[in-house]
Amino acid sequence: MLFAVTMHVNIPEDLPPVVRAETIAREKAYSQDLQRKGVWRHIWRHAGQYSNLSIFDVESNDALHEVLWNLPLFRFMTLEVVPLSAHPSDIAVTG
Repeated sequence: MLFAVTMHVNIPEDLPPVVRAETIAREKAYSQDLQRKGVWRHIWRHAGQYSNLSIFDVESNDALHEVLWNLPLFRFMTLEVVPLSAHPSDIAVTG
């Protein structure tokens, strides 16, 4: 199942710099591991914002929940999740 997930990140300014840096490093490592596994298919930055649009390919709603819940920055995020389905005019699908 494909999902488009918009992630808006708002890290508190009073978070200690060391904790901030460690959390961001863990987020990057987790993200890149999921990308290598084909779960996190695409990620695009929203220009000028600390947010992104990502495409996830998972087996179920519960699987997506698990992936998102384990994001190191999850507690600092507002998420918007949209399930996706193929469009009949997409030549990649219809040939």
